[in-house]
Amino acid sequence: MGKKYKEITAELETFIKKQKLFFVGTATAGGRINVSPKGMDSLRVLERKRIVWLNLTGSGNETAAHVRELNRMTLMFCAFEGSPLILRVYGTARVIHTHDAEWQELNSRFRPLPGARQIFDMQVDLVLTSCGMGVPLFEYAGDREQLIDWAARKGDAGVRKYWEEKNVTSLDGKPTYIMGSSDREA
Repeated sequence: MGKKYKEITAELETFIKKQKLFFVGTATAGGRINVSPKGMDSLRVLERKRIVWLNLTGSGNETAAHVRELNRMTLMFCAFEGSPLILRVYGTARVIHTHDAEWQELNSRFRPLPGARQIFDMQVDLVLTSCGMGVPLFEYAGDREQLIDWAARKGDAGVRKYWEEKNVTSLDGKPTYIMGSSDREA
């Protein structure tokens, strides 16, 4: 059954690297809870207590707004093939935007993807496993390319315009700071 860890073990890191999908959960103190599915080889375990993941442009930008206000984050991985397992990683995170000094170094750890908008740098404080016997088995068929194709067609200027229109605030009106200082008053 479930076990608690203070850090990501080598065995759990191997499990994480095999996953094609993970889920991110964040919330502010009084706002909506957001849970987002993520994929596309966008996550790296840098240290036993540190994970970074690359966030691509989407229709909303809840995670960035939430982390700016209340920096807690949960990542969840499920085994959809092989032995059953659910892995939850809890910690605090900070958001790094394309205009931040650390962007280049961290972004170099990922393959270049059009529409990349943030990297989340998470400090792990608890790792929890549970049985996962209720999770169904699925067969991986491949990544969807529509998001990457959409961002490539828009180009950098088009993606930035989209950010201005759709990604500056959360559903609850919280600022994301995606545009730098220009949206700090949003």
